[in-house]
Amino acid sequence: MMTAVEVATDRRPQSAAAPSPFPPIAEYAFLSNCHTGALIAPDGAVDWLCVPSFDSASIFASLLDREAGFFRFAPFGNNHPTAVRYVPGTNVLETTWKTPNGWVTVRDALTMGPRGREDVVTPHTRPPADDDAEHMLVRTVECLDGNVEVELVCEPAFDYGRTPAEWALRGDDRHSADATGAGQKVRLDTDLHLGIEESRVRARHVLSAGDRAYCALSWDEDLKGPQTAEEAAARIAATARFWRAWLGRARIPDHRFRDPIQRSALVIKGLTYMPTGATIAALTTSLPETPGGERNWDYRYTWIRDTTFTLQALHMLNLDWEADEFMQFVADVEATEDGSLQIMYGIDGRRDLTESTRDELTGYAGARPVRIGNGAFDQRQNDVYGGALDSILLHTRRSERLPRRLWPIVQSQADCATRVWREPDQGIWEARGAPQHYVSSKLMCWVALDRASKLAEMRGDGEAQPKWAAVADEIKEDILEHGVDERGGDLQLPPQGRRALEGDGAGDRGRVDGGRVRPTLQDRRDRRRPFGQGRDVPHLLVLARLWARHHR
Repeated sequence: MMTAVEVATDRRPQSAAAPSPFPPIAEYAFLSNCHTGALIAPDGAVDWLCVPSFDSASIFASLLDREAGFFRFAPFGNNHPTAVRYVPGTNVLETTWKTPNGWVTVRDALTMGPRGREDVVTPHTRPPADDDAEHMLVRTVECLDGNVEVELVCEPAFDYGRTPAEWALRGDDRHSADATGAGQKVRLDTDLHLGIEESRVRARHVLSAGDRAYCALSWDEDLKGPQTAEEAAARIAATARFWRAWLGRARIPDHRFRDPIQRSALVIKGLTYMPTGATIAALTTSLPETPGGERNWDYRYTWIRDTTFTLQALHMLNLDWEADEFMQFVADVEATEDGSLQIMYGIDGRRDLTESTRDELTGYAGARPVRIGNGAFDQRQNDVYGGALDSILLHTRRSERLPRRLWPIVQSQADCATRVWREPDQGIWEARGAPQHYVSSKLMCWVALDRASKLAEMRGDGEAQPKWAAVADEIKEDILEHGVDERGGDLQLPPQGRRALEGDGAGDRGRVDGGRVRPTLQDRRDRRRPFGQGRDVPHLLVLARLWARHHR
């Protein structure tokens, strides 16, 4: 059974030898309907779900505090399943349980179905697809052998755990109930008999071989869910068909890593926000970069830089539609006052991502604070121009066309890079101190001008092409003179950047040895971070590859 923990006052990292009520992050399963996503713990509990969209407030957040809401549908008294897998080619979860008296299989999905009407829950700015989110989590259970007592416990805690649910049964058959709180309303439908216990509802039922049961939680406009186990199973089957049809369009090599590549593609698609074409860096907020640490950021937003690599992966897999959707999202977003793109945006394109903390939450395994929003949204990071223009060049080469609405972005970002490449910034580490000089930022300004000149050449702009190419050459010469050590083998930091790494800027990010950045023990540990909870090391490697490729 899940237990609550007291709000931590001692912020020392939790001992690895001490028992923790928090499951290992790697053991969570990921569901998505391309509007929001859920994480399901090994014991069958939904420990993370924000509705209706990825960056909405959570209704289940036991991932960050064991009293912040959960939704369990599994055998009573059993917490350790026999097997957990994704249904092949899908983001549908299948969990098999062996109990003392029998076997059951539970299937979970954030369901997708044919688009029947305009989506008013999460309105679209991109053209809606034939299939779209049903704004519903559907869970089914089937008894394979023997007799198994199944338990349903649904305990939402709205607004990141601040508001316990208020439940009300619908009708007189105990098969449906509404939960309200913090201005939200969700409906639970099931063929089990529900009972209200303060802020949760619960049900128990013994299944025999061949028996099926279901439950479904809806936040759609009409809150309408399946009314029978057969209908629930049909919705999950339709969702599996959606994912397989989507994956069928991908170019997946016949290789020993075929399955991991397919799973990675499904995760990328699952982290796209279908209504606008945005992609998020991660499903979650405030998972720690190091156990018990304080570097806990909200990554439920779109980073212009990061998406460059997402687009590259999508194009390599022949998944061009999602790549094009993101480029249209970039064309829609509002630039800053000086014409530059922000480093990140909300999934609806909003610019203001003001950060706050929820100090009442314990954080994952005591890692505090829990943050909502991201204070780096208005930072000056001069690498953003290179990320944006590299994405546009990649997309233009793939589509063999530069959309007219993207050309003003090319011009504005090239002009911004020209204006600021000599200036300090916060760098890819998003240091929350004074701006410093980072070679990586200057390198990405070179990328910006190099890509802009290539795009101008493709467009036939004889005035802009040589102008931007000349600035790119100037930046290149500056990096070769000031940004490479005397042996010519390592990118180095100028004195200001060294102080940022050694002092208050980026903290423990690295040790500077003779002007060269050497990874510390902490850096090596950081490479084992949870997926989506740390993004700098891969980009350093890519930057180095770009530099090396150009100067062979």
